[in-house]
Amino acid sequence: MTKKASIYTYQFWLLCLSNFLFTASFQMMIPELPDYLGSMGGKEYIGYIIALFTLTAGFARPFSGKLTDTIGRVPIMALGSIVCFVCSGLYPFMHTVMGFLFLRFIHGFSTGTKPTATSAYVADIIPEDRRGEAQGMLGIFTATGMSIGPTIGSYLVVISSLKVMFFTSSVFALLSILILISMKETLPKEHKQPFSFKLLKIGWDDVFEPRVFAAFLVCLLLSFGSGVTITLVPDQTKFVGISNKGLFFTIYTISSLVIRMFFSKSSDKYGRIPVLMISSVILGVSMVICAFTNSLWLLVVVAILFGFSNGFNMPTLMAWTVDLSDENYRGRAVATTYIALEAGIGFGALFAGFIYQGNMENIIIPYILAAVLSFGAFIYLFYQQKNHRQVLNQA
Repeated sequence: MTKKASIYTYQFWLLCLSNFLFTASFQMMIPELPDYLGSMGGKEYIGYIIALFTLTAGFARPFSGKLTDTIGRVPIMALGSIVCFVCSGLYPFMHTVMGFLFLRFIHGFSTGTKPTATSAYVADIIPEDRRGEAQGMLGIFTATGMSIGPTIGSYLVVISSLKVMFFTSSVFALLSILILISMKETLPKEHKQPFSFKLLKIGWDDVFEPRVFAAFLVCLLLSFGSGVTITLVPDQTKFVGISNKGLFFTIYTISSLVIRMFFSKSSDKYGRIPVLMISSVILGVSMVICAFTNSLWLLVVVAILFGFSNGFNMPTLMAWTVDLSDENYRGRAVATTYIALEAGIGFGALFAGFIYQGNMENIIIPYILAAVLSFGAFIYLFYQQKNHRQVLNQA
């Protein structure tokens, strides 16, 4: 029996390490930003913390997708880390609500560029039948960064100051840039072009890749819950008596890691749609529970379920996106699904912030809507699977 060649090359590990540092960098500040904005008199703008960030991330996706397919994967990954490095270092100097919100708007360009190029890079170096596994492994490093980041950020604020936390975030982003210098470009030479401003001219074809509509819609529906959760959980954490607002993020990310470590091959083995159906149900249940959470233990249960869902759906959605795409337009395809991710998170955050208004009694509505959309994704996937089986039976 021939042993499969390892997909985990030196370049792949460099990519994973860079992703870990990048995600830890911007996630580090998430639990502390609501109070930071509130200290400037902007508590009513809490929903904008995530919404503005994801708005510009979504706006950047068509550009990053096109540039990833033309000037290369590595330069676009580096661009995202550079934006993160600069913005993180500027937060301590923003002392007005409008200044803070503007910086959040600019900061969003970081996640609108690097993840797009990263997913395209993985697709270039990984065989088709092992994409789910590779996305799962990359997701382990991403999730670890997202887990450690909030805990480190809150810890630094407790023992030192917000300023130290922001500068530490900036250093993490800088390290992710330095790692990228050692990485080889994977975009074929015949497709590479030198940068010109003409490449920034975007048409509808650059914004949306119709081949990946199914992945786009499912991602849009599922990510709404993430926007609601990220916005409301920091205050819920304080409500149930937890002082470290990063604890929820740590628990949910650890549970996500468990899924990625032990079930990363599941979508390669059983199919993308069945795995996404499971994750959509788990997410819907977690949203219903979170709507009525009033104790530490219920919040822990929600964090675990939320992590399980994310551990399944994000690697699977990225693998499914690449499956559905044309190999010559992988960057555009990945960007399309990421647009759905940013739009879902952004709308979820805006809606949650608008309804919440600092009153814990109002949190039920955003969570229930998130649950409804999650179950809606399950229904759509059910019919997708049914149609897929009919096609196979006719073949």
